[in-house]
Amino acid sequence: MRAGQTVIICPGSCLGSIEFKRGAGLSLRDETIIVAETSTLPYAVRLVEPGRIHMFLKIKDGLFISRVPARVTQRIIAQVGEVYPFIKLARNVLQTSLQNGNPVIHPAITLLNTALIERTRGAFLFYEEGVTPAVGRVIKAIDEERIAIGRALDLEIISEPELGLMQGYMLEASYDRGYAEAPGFRGIQAQASLDHWYLHKDAGYSLVFWQSLAEQIGVATPSIAALIRLASVVMGQDYRQQGQRTRSHWGWQNIRLTA
Repeated sequence: MRAGQTVIICPGSCLGSIEFKRGAGLSLRDETIIVAETSTLPYAVRLVEPGRIHMFLKIKDGLFISRVPARVTQRIIAQVGEVYPFIKLARNVLQTSLQNGNPVIHPAITLLNTALIERTRGAFLFYEEGVTPAVGRVIKAIDEERIAIGRALDLEIISEPELGLMQGYMLEASYDRGYAEAPGFRGIQAQASLDHWYLHKDAGYSLVFWQSLAEQIGVATPSIAALIRLASVVMGQDYRQQGQRTRSHWGWQNIRLTA
């Protein structure tokens, strides 16, 4: 890398820009190299075979970007806006991390379809067949806790179904039919194994980060905690104990987070 470059982590998932800076040996306040992150991928794709992907959707709105340090800059918008003119500035990397919808939906659908995944090796449609009203209620509970974390930090977090409408995935902003009948999710197969990033990353990294953040600011997250525990039991490992994205991971035990 060299001075003047811009690096965009796409998506940041959970403070990916900070993790990148740490790995690159850059301080958080270093601005010789601009490091930013997006809230999600600008498209939904799945690997079909080595070197070949299928694109289910290119989103049309609801993509956010932030940078470290969190100074408002039009330079990033100008650069990325050439390709994604609808991209918007987020307030900071906490907002882009909380606006990532994957941890809201993937662990819940996976854990409530565990037997089907193991029995069929993923021979069913993850959203169309994997989301029912009961599954939708679990997704909603996780989403409400995520939004509450954002509210405590004075950050406006858009609900997952509302964002799905904005992005073009969904036809209605509901937690069950919204996903089961979403054109943008149509045809996406379930994973062939539970040993998959839907649990390892979305639960083991992102949900653990959200719960750690919630504890620091005094927000109750019983549903998030329950999913982390259940995912840990199912996978035979303690995601919370591993602490991949907790305050101790970055050495922030004594730092007070504010909006």
